[in-house]
Amino acid sequence: MSKYYKISGNKLEKLKTTCPRCGDGYWMAEHYDRFSCGKCGYTEFKKRESKENEKESS
Repeated sequence: MSKYYKISGNKLEKLKTTCPRCGDGYWMAEHYDRFSCGKCGYTEFKKRESKENEKESS
């Protein structure tokens, strides 16, 4: 339970992402480049900070 929630005083915060298709109670697995739901297969890709942007600004 402590992996999924953080208790701060009287507030309860979710630490992991829930699936927008399946709803609350279905947590999405976190991979290095994406979040994915094991039940329905929904995938959200993480935004990458490309090194090309750093090179262009220099």
